[in-house]
Amino acid sequence: MKGFMSVYRKELYVLFASPIFYVVALTFLIIAGYFFYNTVAFYNLLSFQASQNPMMAEQLNLEQTVLRPFFLNLGIVLLLLSPLMTMRLYAEERKTGTLELVFTFPIADRSALLAKFAAVVTALALILIGTLPGILVLHSFSGLNWKLVLCGYSGIFLLGSSFMSLGIFTSSLTQNQIIAAVLSFGALLMFWVIGWTKPLVAPTMAALIEYLSITQHLDNFAKGVLDSRDILYYLLFVTFFLFLTLRQLESHRWKG
Repeated sequence: MKGFMSVYRKELYVLFASPIFYVVALTFLIIAGYFFYNTVAFYNLLSFQASQNPMMAEQLNLEQTVLRPFFLNLGIVLLLLSPLMTMRLYAEERKTGTLELVFTFPIADRSALLAKFAAVVTALALILIGTLPGILVLHSFSGLNWKLVLCGYSGIFLLGSSFMSLGIFTSSLTQNQIIAAVLSFGALLMFWVIGWTKPLVAPTMAALIEYLSITQHLDNFAKGVLDSRDILYYLLFVTFFLFLTLRQLESHRWKG
């Protein structure tokens, strides 16, 4: 893919030179740390109570009490912050008029799009790495099932990548970064809460809604269940919105 690395390096430079990235990263890590501390504190409280109740102690599970809520909470934080990381990718170029200039470069739209996506996904991975120290400290005290930890992080990474792909699409729709962020958040929120209507519809529609619910697939990863259907869902999600972005760029090219 000609031009991929040059666009990738440029996007990484712009991203890391922007204060938005550091604000988003710091906010994410602070909120993630708060959630992690609370889940660990809650587990300690349950452990103290379990020491006086043998039956309760048998049911107490560190991974399900601490790690599962932690990963689900990380998904909520990503829902709030990921639109801020993608809102400028195409909206800024459209506003400044540089997108038309980019179209004249000997770089395929697909290569540029994948480079932008790879850049924000790289930034996402770096932010997630910042949450590892807490996991390592917890492991030093109690010992963790690292297969479950890796499964949880894989789910969060795939979830975040899906959020980024949709955010890139909304950024290609407008010249205004704020509008792009709001559109992204609104669409992601719909995928987040769509599962709430499952009890209200027919069984056939309920099965479709359950599959479309982005939280349903994350929950399996948080439990330590690695299901190929969940992986396929996120890959299809990313592919679909990158495809829509490419079609939008081609439409913008022809409209001039």
